[in-house]
Amino acid sequence: MTTTRENGSLYTKIVNGIATLEFGHPASNSFPAILLERLEKELGKLSEDEEVKIIILRSEGDRAFCAGASFDELLAVENMQQGKVFFSGFANVINAMRSCKKLIIGRIHGKTVGGGVGLAAACDYCFATEQAAIKLSELSIGIGPFVIAPAIERKMGVAALAELTLAAHDWKNAYWAKEKGLYARVFESIGEMDKELEFFSEKLASYNPAALYEMKKVLWEGTEKWGSLLQERAAISGELVLSDFTRNALSKIKNS
Repeated sequence: MTTTRENGSLYTKIVNGIATLEFGHPASNSFPAILLERLEKELGKLSEDEEVKIIILRSEGDRAFCAGASFDELLAVENMQQGKVFFSGFANVINAMRSCKKLIIGRIHGKTVGGGVGLAAACDYCFATEQAAIKLSELSIGIGPFVIAPAIERKMGVAALAELTLAAHDWKNAYWAKEKGLYARVFESIGEMDKELEFFSEKLASYNPAALYEMKKVLWEGTEKWGSLLQERAAISGELVLSDFTRNALSKIKNS
């Protein structure tokens, strides 16, 4: 069942040290700014919760995992400051995932685009289904995946980032994403994935929390400057979204 709420939904369930954090939105689990802000705050809260050992990040339904940022809000950007604020949403969430003291497991059940690929890349380990194809379409509308690029490069490498970004109209399948390092495991069905995810998460949650935290720090070594870097990237996108090229591209999509 998927939410019908205009601003989306966010729920957390904690069982045996495993926090399952689920987001949803009627527009293919895309993110309006208010939902990104709620996700950022919830990650900060779970980071400090001693009851929580690990976090599973998932989305609602059985179709798209995440369609990225809200298209309606992108269309509404009128100046550079609004543009920077808009693109800072995913920057803040990725930084919250990076600085979270708990390891984050991604459950990627379906197609994911743009900022959704950034979310998957910012997870510490990802389970996915065969339906979990990915695409970065930003260049096709005159902007680029600048905010999420550091997370994708860190996980998949510069060559994969270039292939995804420059082939902006192409979907890459889940096995390609696994080969490049985005996904750890790919399953034929959601049922199979959830069975293995439950087993894996229970095992992980049984390990020494101090060791898990130290491992998290090791995995994210060298990203200490991302707090300012991702904001700088958001400003680039915020400027480009005002270009005539992007305005025309967005109008064509809206009217198609």
